[in-house]
Amino acid sequence: MKMTDHELIKLAEKAAEKAYCRYSKFSVGAALLCSDGTVFTGCNIENSSYSLTNCAERTAIFKAVSEGFTEFSAIAIVGGADGDLARPCCPCGACLQVMSEFCSGEFRIILTDGEHKLDDFLPKRFEL
Repeated sequence: MKMTDHELIKLAEKAAEKAYCRYSKFSVGAALLCSDGTVFTGCNIENSSYSLTNCAERTAIFKAVSEGFTEFSAIAIVGGADGDLARPCCPCGACLQVMSEFCSGEFRIILTDGEHKLDDFLPKRFEL
């Protein structure tokens, strides 16, 4: 069964419900679609030492990689304060760089305003 963008957004919304965001009050959820159809979700996990916070996108990617998955076709991302997840929530630079480790510039990033490509956000990424 093929996962639709709408279904991915709904999974990201469900993941956002599990966010640990006691400092920012800004919950984020992500749903990462692997090339074989497997989906991994993630939420943001904050820490009082703020630099130790982990974003939803990286949580989902790290969960997938830790289970042996490294080929991804899309990620849906939602986020907002007080449960309002309607506005687009763009990935941060760190998350974009982690995506670029595993994905081409054509990797699909699905936000509430539609589909984007990794190259739209990070056209000149760091590579070795």
